[in-house]
Amino acid sequence: MDALVIKADRKSNKLLMELARKLGASVLSMDEEQFEDFALGQIMDKTKTDELVSREEAMKKLKK
Repeated sequence: MDALVIKADRKSNKLLMELARKLGASVLSMDEEQFEDFALGQIMDKTKTDELVSREEAMKKLKK
């Protein structure tokens, strides 16, 4: 299954959602925060190294 993400204003989103449903597609709506969480998760998946680091080392990087 493929997916398409479209960011638009409310009026356009409503129209696009109606069109997608008429075409038989399922529609998932998410707010800006949910979209940011999704995008961050995608970036994390792409950069995953499976290496373990200590908590102290992670905190040093976060403080920069």
